[in-house]
Amino acid sequence: MIHPTAQIHPAAELADNVEVGPYAVIGEHVRIGPGTRIGAHAVIDNYTEIGRDNHIYQFASVGAEPQDLKFAGEESWLRIGDRNRVREFATLHRGTADGGGETIVGSDCLFMAYSHVAHDCRVGNHVILANGATLAGHVIVEDFAILGGLSAVHQFSRVGAHVMISGGSMVGQDVVPYAMAQGDRAKIAGINLIGLKRRGFSEQALKNIKTAYKVVFRSNLRLEEALAQLEADLGDQEEIRHFIEFIKGSERGLTR
Repeated sequence: MIHPTAQIHPAAELADNVEVGPYAVIGEHVRIGPGTRIGAHAVIDNYTEIGRDNHIYQFASVGAEPQDLKFAGEESWLRIGDRNRVREFATLHRGTADGGGETIVGSDCLFMAYSHVAHDCRVGNHVILANGATLAGHVIVEDFAILGGLSAVHQFSRVGAHVMISGGSMVGQDVVPYAMAQGDRAKIAGINLIGLKRRGFSEQALKNIKTAYKVVFRSNLRLEEALAQLEADLGDQEEIRHFIEFIKGSERGLTR
């Protein structure tokens, strides 16, 4: 299961059925769960924790030190869940002391070739980063978001659940859940209706989301007034509660 040319630190902890390909390098403070496959020439650096049934493809770099000039070699971690796929030349970096010391990736994600997750990011479940998509430091990406090829997200920005970011987009502020965004700088381009239908949202839930979108982005109400109206009319609906709380938590402002 482990190729004889692989370089594995004696203190690394690998489950019994982990596969490691030729010339892969695995550092000291590394833990890898059962069923995970590490491809040829991949590097799993110090302070990396990987769950079960992941596939790290050839030449990927996972757990390297952050590209942050304030980083001083302190202990920090990259923690990855289960069943993720990290494709060729993708880079996932560990956290910094200023960012809480952790970069966290959920489960069932796909990081296509040359995609990048910077220090202190929080990536949810079922997220896709297409080829060359880039997250700067401290970015939050919620469940089921998709970032198109060569898109980028600014530091400290958030991408909401079920969002679709078009290829080549430059995201500078928070993108609300359920939306599509495109352009440089990215603007909201409507609701990710096809994606929501594919994920089983009911007709009533879709109707509620359309209403919320119109109240926030198409009415003449101030944002506080729009949120108050949504809370009064649809605040008992789970998808709308999440939409409202996401907006209330915005620090960089909303992509409009």
